[in-house]
Amino acid sequence: MAALFYRKGEMIMTNLILSGCSGRMGHVLEALCRDSPEFHVVAGFTLLRGEQREFPVYTVPLEFTGTADVVIDFSNAAALTPLLGFCTARRVPVVLATTGYCQAQLEEIAAAAEQIPVFRSANMSLGINVLLDLVRKAASILGNDYDIEIVERHHNKKLDAPSGTALMLADAAASALPVQPEYVFERQSRRQPRSACEIGISSVRGGNIVGDHTVIFAGRNEVIEIKHSAMSREVFASGALKAARFLVGVARPGQYSMTDLMAQEISQAE
Repeated sequence: MAALFYRKGEMIMTNLILSGCSGRMGHVLEALCRDSPEFHVVAGFTLLRGEQREFPVYTVPLEFTGTADVVIDFSNAAALTPLLGFCTARRVPVVLATTGYCQAQLEEIAAAAEQIPVFRSANMSLGINVLLDLVRKAASILGNDYDIEIVERHHNKKLDAPSGTALMLADAAASALPVQPEYVFERQSRRQPRSACEIGISSVRGGNIVGDHTVIFAGRNEVIEIKHSAMSREVFASGALKAARFLVGVARPGQYSMTDLMAQEISQAE
């Protein structure tokens, strides 16, 4: 992974802010940055008061008066408004890896992206984004002849359900179908056969499961399952750092995603 920039042969480190530094992903990102000469954490944002770290921590983002190249946010949807206020005021690009945004917050993100580069993905794993392409292709071939069900499993501390990744997978399948399907999140109130024009989404919460997602295509005489399992949170942290590297090199405001990052990775590999 490289997040270094060069100016006349001089190596320049990327300075970043960790929003949500008190959470699990914040700690994983901090550890990766500590072991890397490529990234330097200059500050952390958190909703929890009294947090002590190796870098200054702020509960009010605008209290930070230093400089940073990019913000990575693994926090909570409740922290969005002050975070975007800071980023737009200071013209700092932001990587949004938080899920659970409401429609009004999505509109806030779109407004901020008119002023600064904003990278948003419900899942920072490159593997998940390969899975999205596979699901789109499978749905385009199998069409309405196969029932589509999505099962996602996460740890017992996850707040939102279904996961943002499950919704991304449902959207990927829906985009390739000949008709617009209905998303069904629960069946206990439905005393009727499953219709052909729906995608079922089920959530499991338990233990310390990092993240499992399975997309099931169930046909008349066969079942196809496409699955992704995250074995460690480092996979999401590494993806977020790749996104930060990408975003620092972006010149124009706008909304960017893993699709843009993967396109860049492919072009650089050629």
